[in-house]
Amino acid sequence: MQKSPIKETIFCTLSFSLLQRLAATHPVTRCNTLQHTVTHCDTLRHTATHCHTLQRTATHCNALQHAETHFLRMQSLAENTLQHAATHCNTLQHITTHCNTLQYTATHCNILHHTATHCNTLQHTAAHCNTLQHTATHSNTLQHTATHCNTLQHTATYTITVTMRV
Repeated sequence: MQKSPIKETIFCTLSFSLLQRLAATHPVTRCNTLQHTVTHCDTLRHTATHCHTLQRTATHCNALQHAETHFLRMQSLAENTLQHAATHCNTLQHITTHCNTLQYTATHCNILHHTATHCNTLQHTAAHCNTLQHTATHSNTLQHTATHCNTLQHTATYTITVTMRV
């Protein structure tokens, strides 16, 4: 198991204190060990600083990865939303075209309906005209007949009157 840089630093500090006490009793042998320990402790302190920097960098990298993942999700959502909106726009354009066609057709239907109403009125009027014309023809015939009847009646009356006087 690897020791953490902070624990190594504490160990070095304690070892350094212990070695200083030992060096007082055995100066030559312990001096080399003390120098070696000091070098090792400096290296560990330097490594601890690098570890701390690496930990901060790793934290930033994790935050950036999280932000990138979030951005990609949002981008995908935005693309899906835009695609969905485009589909709706196309549908609305199609419906608008149909509505315009229906309005045009409705206008023509209204004109045709109005024309048909006039045609029915004209047909009804024509039927009345035909009836009146037929009646007028009969009236003319009746008038002509009545005139003949009057003439015949007048002639008959005159004939009877003349015959009776004679």
